Amino acid sequence: MKISSVEAVPLAVPYRRPFAFASGVATSADHVLVRITTDDGLVGHGEAPPRPYTYGETATSIVAVVRDVFAPLLVGADPFARERLRADLARTVANNAAKGAVDVALWDLAGQACGQPVHVLLGHAADDVAAAHMIGLGTPAQMVADAVEMSDRYGVEAFKVKVGRDLAHDLAAVRQLRRELGDSVELYADANRGWDADTAIVAARRLADFHVTMLEEPNPADDVLGRRRIVRESPIPIVGDESTITLGGVARSLLDGDAQAISVKVARTGFTDSAKIVGLCEGLGITTVVGNQIDGMLGTVASTALACGQRALARHPVEVTNFLLMTDDVLAEPPVIVDGRAAPRQAPGLGVTIDPDKLAHYRADR
Repeated sequence: MKISSVEAVPLAVPYRRPFAFASGVATSADHVLVRITTDDGLVGHGEAPPRPYTYGETATSIVAVVRDVFAPLLVGADPFARERLRADLARTVANNAAKGAVDVALWDLAGQACGQPVHVLLGHAADDVAAAHMIGLGTPAQMVADAVEMSDRYGVEAFKVKVGRDLAHDLAAVRQLRRELGDSVELYADANRGWDADTAIVAARRLADFHVTMLEEPNPADDVLGRRRIVRESPIPIVGDESTITLGGVARSLLDGDAQAISVKVARTGFTDSAKIVGLCEGLGITTVVGNQIDGMLGTVASTALACGQRALARHPVEVTNFLLMTDDVLAEPPVIVDGRAAPRQAPGLGVTIDPDKLAHYRADR
């Protein structure tokens, strides 16, 4: 079996409402669908959600690098030769979301060829996982309403709260969330690099009063000494995310004392490097959690498969609900959240089918 073609299709699907965080705001899912076809007719899919304010990628740049740089390396190759292909793609620096989508598509192909779901190929650590929901920036009342809806309608009991703006406003939102949701619900916070180190230290101490379990990316990643000071003085664990976007970056961050836990995202490290990161962290006794890049439905399916495939990830709630922000998507069957849990698909590969009518409607290049 050989790869016969590689496509990158830009999509534009509106959100029901904007999703705001300290480093940006998203108003639509301007994602890229990567499709890799083999000479025997199998088609693997991956989703690349560009985040220019975090990784420097746009939908246009992802399409270009997949079409002009990655496709010539992939066409004619064995899709099972992921390590060789990973090394080939690594010669092009950055382009994390583009590489992640290619890797996901290759695993989708491998699962289809073997007749096994991806989560089984990854290790089949769990049959389902607890779902976590990201709450975007807004007024305290808006943020509480979002959380209550997810709790009442989908049974979600873990929430990542976006913070990183005015500290008093952030604390007011967390205070109201804790009051409305009760003590049994997990809250953890993500500042998206929005505070300086001094503010982050104060914030961490105050957040601990509301039983917030972790604080993600409290200050700019290039403020190395500030980050280490936060880690030393914070009463809650500091999580690396945007500052730890590669396997080597994770190793440096942990060895330098910049983080005490790591958020893993299929959207930027695919399945291959995500599993490597989890293994590295497991060996060092470091907690890993599955994060969300405001993924669409395909990315959500992939994140669920990763979490159910890796024992260390299956222990913690997985951020898999934000596809619900989208008014629609190109998958024929959307993901399902029931009683606060998400289960992987049982069909070979990722088990997804692209709806051709929806693809034609939402593609942004025609």
